[in-house]
Amino acid sequence: MSEKPLIVITGPTATGKTDFSIKLAREIGGEVISADSMQVYRGLDIGTDKVSPEIRREIPHYLIDVVEPTEKFSVADFVREADRAIEEIRKKGKYPIVVGGTGFYIKALLYGLPQTPPSDEKLREGLKELSNEELYREVKKISPEYAEKVGISDRKRLIRALEVYRLTGKPITEFKVWREEPRYPFLGYFLYRNRSELYRRIEDRVESQVRRGLVEEARRILALGGDLTALQALGYKEMAGYLRGEVGLEEAKKLLKRRTKEFAKRQFTWFRKEPRFKWVNLSEVSQEELLRMIKEELKKFE
Repeated sequence: MSEKPLIVITGPTATGKTDFSIKLAREIGGEVISADSMQVYRGLDIGTDKVSPEIRREIPHYLIDVVEPTEKFSVADFVREADRAIEEIRKKGKYPIVVGGTGFYIKALLYGLPQTPPSDEKLREGLKELSNEELYREVKKISPEYAEKVGISDRKRLIRALEVYRLTGKPITEFKVWREEPRYPFLGYFLYRNRSELYRRIEDRVESQVRRGLVEEARRILALGGDLTALQALGYKEMAGYLRGEVGLEEAKKLLKRRTKEFAKRQFTWFRKEPRFKWVNLSEVSQEELLRMIKEELKKFE
């Protein structure tokens, strides 16, 4: 094939996707497109575990640090910018490697955007006045399955679900119509680990983030004020509670560890419905074995 396929590396948080993607990029000649909905924001470095500037100088990374925390960035923005990045990487004769755990971003890139109506700012402002419990209760009346899927803490998606319903009279699930065939040829890998190992890695990462300055980073984001999407990122809302004096630091860390584990469970659930992804258990398969596997798969495209 004249056009190189996408290689998509995803999986639950703290699995080791980033480390592996760097090795893969070095090995096959690739550049990385971040599929993390929070790494697009400048200043959210420690809480989102961005790769270092040194690594980014060695291996170009796209869709990192593209907007300020006060700006909006949608899945449509992601698809548009990722398409541009793919074209640029392919022109260099390199492999586009999409890396991240935001399932909705990856799905939209591979299968196109669902045809939901555009946002209505006035309606959305009214919905933001509702508590998470009120939002969840309303969404559950409309679509119990969707409410169960996103959970009571995913305020952003609950608001969007209610917004779509009030604009169209239809639940948001009726608009989730994806293309049958992908927009790009791709190899997809869902990397994971045994639960005990994954949970230990999550706990270790939270401790490391706090040692590296997560609290101060959250303080800077909080000082920007407003209802920032960036403050919904794991790590920042928990540390915001600590900074406001609502909980102690140990309680904030405990809460962050619990919520991160819950998030990892949702990432497993999302990709169970993706038959084109190969699941690879990094507790049992070495990175070297996985590299060999991917290189063998790539030969089929040559």
